[in-house]
Parts: sequence; C-alpha cells; structure tokens
Amino acid sequence: MHEWALAEAVIAAAIEESSKGGLKKINEITVKIGELQQIELEIFQYALDEIVKVHDEDLLLKDVKIELETERAIFKCRVCGHEWDYRDAGLDDDEGEAVHFAPEVAHVYVRCPSCKSPDFEVIQGRGVLIQSIKGMG
Repeated sequence: MHEWALAEAVIAAAIEESSKGGLKKINEITVKIGELQQIELEIFQYALDEIVKVHDEDLLLKDVKIELETERAIFKCRVCGHEWDYRDAGLDDDEGEAVHFAPEVAHVYVRCPSCKSPDFEVIQGRGVLIQSIKGMG
C-alpha cells in the first residue's frame, strides 16, 4: 500500500510547489520513478487519479495530466569507476525480484562487469521525484 502514500506525497508536494511558484492551475505533473523503486505502476497511477478526484472542487488540479516516467538504474563501481546499467547486471528472475524488493541487497547479486567488485553505488534509478510541474499563473 505504499503506492497510496507515495501518491499522496506527490500530490501534496505538487500543490505546495505550485503555490510557491504562483500557479493557479496545474496542467501537467511529470513523475520520475526509479527502476529499482519497488512500486506497482498501475496501482500508483490509480492512486494518483483517485487522490486528484478528492481535490475535484479545487480548480488547481482540474483535468491535470500526470505522466509517469521510469528512470533506469545506473551503477558506478567505487573501485574502477566503471558505470553500467541495471539491465546489464545479468540477474535471473529470482535475483531481480530480490533486488527490486530490497535494493540494498543488490551488492549480494551484482558485481562490476569490469573488475568484478561488489563495491558500487547506485547513481540513478532509485526513488520517486517530481520531474516537472506545468501550469498557468
């Protein structure tokens, strides 16, 4: 059920940011979701739509379009500096599921393709963030 909490946080943040920016109407919100974020996109989209309906009397969100974009996960080796894509990690289905469920365990399954070190950082592809808010003042 964390999709609902995330959706509520996204809408609250969008309302707050639009207020700071002097927007009277939000036309579009683009949300970037990290590839390693454990989230069901259909449930998240549904939650966003339902939360917007609660604000239906609020002209700020009337007919808002919410775009979801996936941000691919990129790793960087702390030993040799090599960067690679999560899709290049060579994980089987079970390993991939474990990493999606708890990204912290990626170090158990993933190694740098260049030097084979398990010492790497995730430089992108985690979390949920508002990429942009478009509207009218």
